Amino acid sequence: MLSRVLTKEQQRALAAERDALMRLQLALARFDSSADDIQVLQRSIQQLDELFLIVIVGEFNAGKSAFINALLGQRVLEEGVTPTTTRIHLIQHGTQLELSTAGPAVSTLTAPVDLLEEINFVDTPGTNAISREHEAITLDYIPRSDLVLFVTSADRPFTETERAFMEKIKNWGKKIVIVINKVDILGDSRDVQHVESYVAENVKRLLGFTPETFSVSAKEALKAKLNGNPVRLAATNRFPDLEKYILQTLDQRERIRLKLLNPVGIGFRLVSKYEDVIGQRLEVLREDRETIGRVDRHLDEFQSDMAREFRFRLADVDNVLHDFESRGVDFFDEHVRFARFMDLINKSRTKTAFEREVIADMPQVVEKRVSEVIDWMVSSDLRLWQTIVDELRTRRSEQAERVVGQTGTSFEQSRNRLLTTVGEAAQKATASFDREGEADRLAEDVQMAVAGTALAEAGAVGLGTIVTAVATSAAADVTGILAASVIAAIGLFVIPNKRRTAKKDLSEKVTAVRRKLMKALTDQFERETQRSVDRIRDSLSPYTRFVKGETERFETTRKELESLGTELQGIKTKIEGM
Repeated sequence: MLSRVLTKEQQRALAAERDALMRLQLALARFDSSADDIQVLQRSIQQLDELFLIVIVGEFNAGKSAFINALLGQRVLEEGVTPTTTRIHLIQHGTQLELSTAGPAVSTLTAPVDLLEEINFVDTPGTNAISREHEAITLDYIPRSDLVLFVTSADRPFTETERAFMEKIKNWGKKIVIVINKVDILGDSRDVQHVESYVAENVKRLLGFTPETFSVSAKEALKAKLNGNPVRLAATNRFPDLEKYILQTLDQRERIRLKLLNPVGIGFRLVSKYEDVIGQRLEVLREDRETIGRVDRHLDEFQSDMAREFRFRLADVDNVLHDFESRGVDFFDEHVRFARFMDLINKSRTKTAFEREVIADMPQVVEKRVSEVIDWMVSSDLRLWQTIVDELRTRRSEQAERVVGQTGTSFEQSRNRLLTTVGEAAQKATASFDREGEADRLAEDVQMAVAGTALAEAGAVGLGTIVTAVATSAAADVTGILAASVIAAIGLFVIPNKRRTAKKDLSEKVTAVRRKLMKALTDQFERETQRSVDRIRDSLSPYTRFVKGETERFETTRKELESLGTELQGIKTKIEGM
């Protein structure tokens, strides 16, 4: 166990690192991160208790098995010109050479080799003969490794499959050592130098730096060890230098330092990765908030524009009643005077004249104006829904053109489902919008409101059965204004003995009708406008709540990741200074 060889300072650093990585694991678990990343982080925490781990990768014909045999000084792995390592082998110390199965594609090999008491090795299938299952397991060991030995063959140095595989592992920030094997097949040192330059140039282009590189002949090194002459190797064979690097340069202190730094590197990588993911998602949510903001502005503008337009349309209705009152005043000036006394006695004739000259088509004009208001309100409601549908359709099409974070995450699934559901609901509401039905419903609501006004006015006049009959005959009209106006007119002739009294009564009746009609229409307008806005806000509320909740969650997680990143940087600095 690693803890047995740690100093107190190293033990404190290990405890702080473990605590920070476990809190990172919890943060990522709450964040909907991938199961693979959680598993990698969990294993890196477990790695803190394990021996130093070296993973060997490369093509099958690069001689990885021969290279490991040379390191161990005995033939523990099968060698050949065809792929011999079809499984991943974890090589550990044991009292005897023994091979056992550790999983569907993993075997454990134990050997009584002193080197294995401090270091474990992982031999992987060739990058050019690796199956998807093997590649997944191999890449699973890369994050757990403390050192990666990348073995390439001198006759085919740094092939395309090796380059592609190194591309996959470079982001883990692992310490990599390049081993150029089979230099014994090259002509002389100039050929070796040429291959080394070629590999160094390509590796630097890929990684951005040139790692330690050793040109070796594993076959010759193993032969020398088995013959008892390990130091008698060609000058071009730097196998002893590589062993010295592993055993002396990577001494116990350096191996512990790398062992502690590797999980920190994994933590940094995951913090950086998910800070980017959070940034992308917050950008999407910012655009969502802008869409919701535009919808809110549409709703505010709708209410403002409707109120302003309604005032103009209500003024048209009011003007009709004003003209009615003016004609009534003129009528009394003309008819309620002594010279027309005989006409006044004939109430039927006066009533007929009043209806012809004063009432005229006033009820029909009011009906038309109110119907126009109703049609305008229904059309405006439909246009509002169409505007919202367009906003949601645009947002969905914008999102379809971009990939955010990890596809298939619960964030994307929930968000896309909400956008689709809300958008389809709005579109369905627009497609199924029954203009005629909405107009009829609204007209009925207005009729009921104004009918109450007419009946209340009738009660005030106190005409009994006559008023009831008139109101009944006008019950089919939209506003009930016909009933109200006729009632007002009848009331004028109860005591028409004075012109001034008649004018006053007419003004009071028309004012009462105007006031109650305007109030009924205004109240109904405000209810309908608010109803339209509330329906849309209710439809959007799941989406709105989601955007708000996810924004708060991601902002909190981003702050937590930033704090953990700073903490890990402090731990890294302390470990590097040991």
